[in-house]
Amino acid sequence: MTRVLLLVLGCLAPLVAQAQLKTRNVVLIVTDGLRWQEVFRGAERALISQKPGGVRDTALTRKAFWRDDLNERRAALLPFFWSTIAREGVLLGNQDAGHRASITNTMKFSYPGYNEIFTGWFDPRIDSNDYPPNPNVTVFEWLARDPAFKGRVGAIATWDAFRRIFNKGRAGIDVIDGWDPPFTGAEAREPRKAVINEFYRTTTRMWENNAVDSHMHMVATEYLRTRKPRLLFVGYGETDEWAHNGNYDLILQSAHRVDGYIADLWRLVQSMPEYRGTTTFIITTDHGRGDGSAAWRDHGQDVQGAEHIWMAILGPDTPARGVVTTGIATQSQIAATIAALLGRDYTSFAPRAGRRLDDVFPQR
Repeated sequence: MTRVLLLVLGCLAPLVAQAQLKTRNVVLIVTDGLRWQEVFRGAERALISQKPGGVRDTALTRKAFWRDDLNERRAALLPFFWSTIAREGVLLGNQDAGHRASITNTMKFSYPGYNEIFTGWFDPRIDSNDYPPNPNVTVFEWLARDPAFKGRVGAIATWDAFRRIFNKGRAGIDVIDGWDPPFTGAEAREPRKAVINEFYRTTTRMWENNAVDSHMHMVATEYLRTRKPRLLFVGYGETDEWAHNGNYDLILQSAHRVDGYIADLWRLVQSMPEYRGTTTFIITTDHGRGDGSAAWRDHGQDVQGAEHIWMAILGPDTPARGVVTTGIATQSQIAATIAALLGRDYTSFAPRAGRRLDDVFPQR
């Protein structure tokens, strides 16, 4: 009898923990390769230039994004971050203020970074963006096995590698990525979704393996509105692509638009009874970039500084701490944090995963 009671209590423990939290849904948002410097400092004056910034219209870019005052400058770039998240949530990774957020993988590029985000640990086998389907079970796949989340887990992204990163064939979750038509079957006949499919079909492709953020954002909005997932990943890619192209003005424009997309998603979930007051957003990047006149374009094992990232968290359980000024956070802590917000202990399944981010939860 005692053993049965202990077993029952062990099964109920995650649900007891969840009863103390308001969060029932999590949206994880990544804007690929956006530096912590732009998040916390705003536009970098030296890069608003033809060289080294590759800026086409420096006067227009300065007008849009340059302000002498730090607070005004970063708010011009990311207004939702600095008007809402900084006031109602938590921002991690501002090295100027005394906090550091970093990756634990040594690769400093995307597939290893996303594996670390989704599994909570660095797998040195994953050493290429062309690596085959992920052998590791992500927190998304793990939660999708739970009856409470079955059929309620999805991923929408611009980069077509996510079908491999999530191991779509094994994971049993929706993965919509790249340029493939996002809606199929009966959904494709719905008027708005048919128009979105047409955008994907007819748009000139700047990058063959990476769709544009604006189109993917429409998909994410429709997916949230109609399928109502409890756990969703949304992956924007342009901030990384424009950096590799050496166009600092387009990085700023894309980051500004991503900020607006996040604001759109936040307004949407607050308008829906399934999500209002019960949804947490975790926003981050997969890697950093270098500093200086050339390295700002790049990341990778040899690029100093590309290990530094940032995180932003907004939700009903996260205290309104704003910019955190002490401590260290790692990318490896995101997976356990997602699970803990949803009342589950991911580290019991993946003991190598980083522990949850305490800054995200109510302070004791």
